[in-house]
Amino acid sequence: MKDTSMYQILIVEDDQDLAAVLEMNLSKEGYTVFKVTEGDSVVDLVIQKSPHLILLDIILPGESGFDVCRELRQKGLEVPIIMLSGKRIEEVDRVVGLEIGADDYLTKPFGMHELLARVRVHLRRQPSHSRNGLHRYHFGDVEIDFDNFSATRDDEALNMTPKEYEILRLLISSRGELVTRDRLLDVVWGYDIYPTTRTVDNHILKLRKKLEENPASPKHILSIYGEGYKFVG
Repeated sequence: MKDTSMYQILIVEDDQDLAAVLEMNLSKEGYTVFKVTEGDSVVDLVIQKSPHLILLDIILPGESGFDVCRELRQKGLEVPIIMLSGKRIEEVDRVVGLEIGADDYLTKPFGMHELLARVRVHLRRQPSHSRNGLHRYHFGDVEIDFDNFSATRDDEALNMTPKEYEILRLLISSRGELVTRDRLLDVVWGYDIYPTTRTVDNHILKLRKKLEENPASPKHILSIYGEGYKFVG
């Protein structure tokens, strides 16, 4: 029997009873499950946790499921999304959902065996290289493909070094949070290399010149005085 514990599934559902039932059944199948009850925090959570599949309710407090799905796809996040509809969904809504990037739909009430079968199908369809980590990301006029070490700004190719890709991946994965210079040194260079914190600052300056519209007044790679950096976007 295939080990399912390697797969993380995010449940986005404001009906706490249904969310608990979904969590129980998915956990019984061996999946690692985490859940949230509103749409506003989903994009940041997906960036930080890199789930392998999302069960996404359409009607949510804050951002709707459609809004969340659209933003995830605009960011280049390709995680499979199964949308959960609380009522019989109109065909036009289903088409819109598919056009903005949903992979599948289930209408409540649905059978648990059907949901589990669909989860297995979508997990099997994922290529092995896309099952972990942040692979693609979009912000402003910048497109980043971390797997292929390619980047464009306003459709112009950028010449970035592997270290710059690693720094940017870590900053984006910690989107909205402080990333200290020491953490950047540890993750990107490793403690055995012993570079200085000035090395980090120099790389950040180069990244800003390549990615920011105004490097002297950055909008995305922000300095936290005396501590490190934070990515916004």
